[in-house]
Amino acid sequence: MLLPLLEQLRVPRPVGRPRTRPEAVLGDKAYSSRAIRTHLRARGIKAVIPEPADQQGHRRRRGARGGRPVSLDADAYKGRNVIERQYAHLKQWRGLATRYDKYAIIYRAAVVLNAVLAWSKRLSDMP
Repeated sequence: MLLPLLEQLRVPRPVGRPRTRPEAVLGDKAYSSRAIRTHLRARGIKAVIPEPADQQGHRRRRGARGGRPVSLDADAYKGRNVIERQYAHLKQWRGLATRYDKYAIIYRAAVVLNAVLAWSKRLSDMP
């Protein structure tokens, strides 16, 4: 689902047309596929995705034909867990985790409300 998501990505700017290409994509090992890496490389997007051990083994067994190892910006990858923690926090609301709402607009409103509450809590925690 990453490739269709990237096709729909639109980040508005104060002036001009919206951005459609992020600087980097951070993902876990599940997103480490040849198709995703090729697509990101073709669009000039930096992939911050670690390579799973089985893919490393396949590459090593192929020798010189296996290609070079993928690069991983460890400092940028450390920021990925912020989003994972926010998803975990979001799933603590039972209605969001089980999707009790009948209409998508109600579900979206609950997600936005959760984000506003998390944002206001963060502001109140600042000195």
